[in-house]
Amino acid sequence: MSQYITNFTLNFSTLILINLLLSSVVVLLENKRPVSALAWLFFLNLFPIIGFFFYILLSENISRRKIFSYTSKEISIFDKILSSQSEDVRQGNFPFSDGAAEKYRELILFHNHLSEAFYSQNNEIDFFYEGQTKFDALFQDIKNAKHHIHLLYYIVKSDTISRQLIDLLCEKSRQGVEIRFLIDHVGGRRLSRKLIRQMRDAGILLSFFFPSKLKYINFKANYRNHRKLVIIDGDIGYTGGMNVGDEYIYSKRFGLWRDTHMRITGDAVIALQMRFILDWRAASREFVLVDDKYMHLSQKSNKVGMQIVSSGPDDINDQIKQGYLKIINEATQYIYIQTPYFIPDSSIIDALSIAAASGIDVRIMIPDRADHPFVYTATKAYCMDMIEYGIKTYMYYGGFLHCKGIISDDTIASFGTCNFDIRSFRLNFEVNAFIYDHSTATMLRQQFEKDMATATEITAEDVKKLSLFNRFRSAVARLFSPVL
Repeated sequence: MSQYITNFTLNFSTLILINLLLSSVVVLLENKRPVSALAWLFFLNLFPIIGFFFYILLSENISRRKIFSYTSKEISIFDKILSSQSEDVRQGNFPFSDGAAEKYRELILFHNHLSEAFYSQNNEIDFFYEGQTKFDALFQDIKNAKHHIHLLYYIVKSDTISRQLIDLLCEKSRQGVEIRFLIDHVGGRRLSRKLIRQMRDAGILLSFFFPSKLKYINFKANYRNHRKLVIIDGDIGYTGGMNVGDEYIYSKRFGLWRDTHMRITGDAVIALQMRFILDWRAASREFVLVDDKYMHLSQKSNKVGMQIVSSGPDDINDQIKQGYLKIINEATQYIYIQTPYFIPDSSIIDALSIAAASGIDVRIMIPDRADHPFVYTATKAYCMDMIEYGIKTYMYYGGFLHCKGIISDDTIASFGTCNFDIRSFRLNFEVNAFIYDHSTATMLRQQFEKDMATATEITAEDVKKLSLFNRFRSAVARLFSPVL
């Protein structure tokens, strides 16, 4: 018996040593960021066998892959537009219509260079803060569509609002309107086969982003297309935080859904259309060509300046996060942030703490309830950490807070699909509108202040009252936050 125990102990120790060596080699060869690498090493050695399964399933490195493709003609045209605009901004020759944009010329140049995002200032934005008004406006625009409707959503379900959308799209398709519908494969897992068949039978071109090649295993499950886009006739664009589901109107579990979604007209719609076309090319077998049917200059004479910025795991530059950092670093009065998930990396933490220490009014608002309990535990833990830096943190209790954005100094705002967490910064495909406009930023600040009427501040006393168990749970959630 003693010999059996000795052999078992020896074999188990050998297995642990081999696991430690293999996990170290695998993670380090992947050239991950240090914090993420350490979190994965801890996880792999805490769960020796199952850990490797999750690592293979969730940690494929796609940053070196070329996922989205342009034609040589498109590259030539876009490079010319971007370089010409960049030169005008650098030389001080660009005719900014709002001083807010001129103040952020470095950020505009940054996104021009790294995000291939051109700046336009003839845009108009209608904001929706709850689902019913957003879907009412969207459905009306779809009914009025003449040539094409392009949709990209992370989540589409088989519930009431999803069926209403699909029925309307099928009707428009039978009228001869081109319809392309791109859905993330993981986010669309609750879409029924019946509705899929209904769309395809009606002539809708339907595709899924990063579909699984095996029935129950998807090696790209960790990299999701979290973007939400609708482009109608190349004239109207929608983007923001809302997917397609009944909960975005009302949920028994969450109550009213507080989000921020935008209806955009103007030349920024060209950028939304290009984003959709690139994603569609990557997901489908159809190589849609860019022409006047899908893209054309707007005849509108509006005044809102904007850049449409994308980021994703295929690019190491974290463009949206870097844009957030630039806004934080250039703030002089206030920084207001709303996000359902607040799991920042060290660069965001340092930037916010420096801003607060400099006397800038920094406020962060999160929900008061969890849709993903472990992620929410990490979110609350990080928010409580912020208090010691002089940052005010609030929990919104008027429903589920799902909007993702930042507002600063009544001059700039960025809203879209990107949360303030590591997953959005590095693992999801995201899209945000960076808005350089005094009146728009002021309006969004006023909406934030309105939301504060149904929010409670987390105080240092609340942190002191935490039980030992909750402190331990927060510490564990924070430890694993780089891989959430």
